[in-house]
Amino acid sequence: KYTIHWGKEGHVSTEKKEKVMIYLFRSISYWALQRCCCVPRASACLQTGAAVTNAAATTTATTKMRGRRGGAAAIGAALLFLAAASLGAHANTDSNDVTALNVFYTTMNHPPQLKNWVSQNGDPCGQSWQGITCSGSRVTAINLPGMSLNGTLGYNMNLLTALVQLDMSNNNLGGSDIPYNLPPNLEKLNLAGNHFTGTTPYSISQMVALKDLNLAHNQLSTISDMFNQLTNLTTMDISFNTFSGNIPQSFNSITSLKTLYLQNNQFSGTIDVLANLPLTDLNVANNQFTGWVPDKLKKISSLQTTGNSFSNGPAPPPPPATNPTPTPTPMPQRPALPSSNDNNGPSGSGSKHSKLQGGAIAGIVICLLVLGAMFAFFVIKRKSWKLSRGRDPEQKEPLSPLASGFKQMKSIKIISTTGKDQFQKTVSMSLKPPTKIDLHKSFDENDLTTKSVTRKISLSSIKIPAYTVADLQIATGSFSADHFISEGSFGRVFRAQFNDQKVLAVKKINFSAFPGYPSDLFIELVANISRLNHPNLAELVGYCAEHGQCLLVYEFYQNGSLCDLLNLVDDQSKPLSWSSRVKIALGSARALEYLHETCSPSVIHKNFKSSNILLDNELNPHLSDSGYGDLIPNQEFQESEENSGYRAPEVAMSGQYSLKSDVYSFGVVMLELLTGRKPFDR
Repeated sequence: KYTIHWGKEGHVSTEKKEKVMIYLFRSISYWALQRCCCVPRASACLQTGAAVTNAAATTTATTKMRGRRGGAAAIGAALLFLAAASLGAHANTDSNDVTALNVFYTTMNHPPQLKNWVSQNGDPCGQSWQGITCSGSRVTAINLPGMSLNGTLGYNMNLLTALVQLDMSNNNLGGSDIPYNLPPNLEKLNLAGNHFTGTTPYSISQMVALKDLNLAHNQLSTISDMFNQLTNLTTMDISFNTFSGNIPQSFNSITSLKTLYLQNNQFSGTIDVLANLPLTDLNVANNQFTGWVPDKLKKISSLQTTGNSFSNGPAPPPPPATNPTPTPTPMPQRPALPSSNDNNGPSGSGSKHSKLQGGAIAGIVICLLVLGAMFAFFVIKRKSWKLSRGRDPEQKEPLSPLASGFKQMKSIKIISTTGKDQFQKTVSMSLKPPTKIDLHKSFDENDLTTKSVTRKISLSSIKIPAYTVADLQIATGSFSADHFISEGSFGRVFRAQFNDQKVLAVKKINFSAFPGYPSDLFIELVANISRLNHPNLAELVGYCAEHGQCLLVYEFYQNGSLCDLLNLVDDQSKPLSWSSRVKIALGSARALEYLHETCSPSVIHKNFKSSNILLDNELNPHLSDSGYGDLIPNQEFQESEENSGYRAPEVAMSGQYSLKSDVYSFGVVMLELLTGRKPFDR
């Protein structure tokens, strides 16, 4: 309260009273703005304050002062300006945060129980949206547990870069994968008690500040090996899901982990990877673990291991690499080695050693002997190959066994002997063919680079069912034209309808594109593809390798390919809406991100194009031909007009594919999706 004594009536002029009131109001306004405005926006607040005081001054100047009532009216009008300015100063939530929350509200189907939330614009911080906590203009926490919310998380949650806490537990969210683009700087993530399925998103692996992770009570089935950077994580609960397989090896990188709940899943293997973690609370009950419980874990007072198949007998001794006293060998007696003074060897008692341990010496000597033998072997072989083998300029980097075998077969090229006999320098094997080619053997028994072609893949490692040729012939009408769907780069695709009315797609691999392709490598191809698991990849559900047939069975997608939808539009077809195009673009990007970032080692697609993006009933994209990268195509495939518009320039020039060439092809598809035009028009 301020009391102004004007003295006797008439002693102070009206103009002087106005000047005093303006000065007083400016002082109060400046003080109020300094107190109310946040530090990050102090300059903006002071600019607003200047505008407010000027406006108030104008109002006061145009208001006739009639005693105290006139002064009160002027102050009241001015304070209205101040209140409006203060509200305006606080009503400027970061635009990225607003966008992310607008989308989030939409993907949750506009729940009415969220007070003040809107799907367009709005001011989450200034309007006190329910469950939202702010610091200045940034959203720092979203806490909406037990609100009966459905739908899913927003696809652009990564815009919330200041968010440190996200709690959406005990709702009805999900029915699909957790979206990939989660906020990158979270310290606490709680999605427990929902209906999320599929794979844990890759974005979690980038949350280096994460301390508390709770994904319990969902239907998640796959956990990626993604914990290498989560060194600050102290509490993790992924219980009551359907995770299977071994515990990811990157668990041993979570060096701050105190509490771990893995109960009621389908994990198998051992729990040795947890032995060196600083755990104080561990629950692995009701899984399929085997082996022994490490002694360090037995010291945890709250340890729960029931419902597994752990061995009760004494645990076997640790391997020599971790044994304090390595198995003695004759090698440590060599007198010349103690002077190495290596203090970094393993020591169980904590004492420092000045001599190399026997195991290390033995390993070094053995490695030297092996390297020497290999060097001598290759020198001898090089002489014997000199007449029949030249350098292969294409072999610039190591390839997988499948690719290596195919590369060697591809490099055979016979030159016409008309006129002058000569060999091309790219010939990498003897050109004298055997009378009968056995596809299960290398062409040149002495060629070590092709020996990997004969590597066998155990059928037990393939988790998808094997179909018989008879079943697939019945389902496809003996691969008749009536069941023909399309023909792609790797073969023809047929529609298969089974007795239970289930419809699948059968791809019949076309070996004419891969001359000399060994049939036993088909099993390796199936094993590689079956390991790929992502909602935006075409799902391989079976295979057939009978009677020389190599058939792949996929899910059937009724809307065909993106290429067909963009370029084969008839009068009955509806054009793609912009929201559908964005949906297809995001799903395709997530599929490529999974192949490049989540898979280890990274998978290069090499054939990313719109005809390989298949669409289901809801226009969700599914990338096909994933995992075929090791089938290095022949020259006709690389030069085909169908692929020319998607190929990166460096691929056209050198034939070498990379992650970047995939991204180039992705960009072409995005332009095709945006414009509706083919990438290569004549």
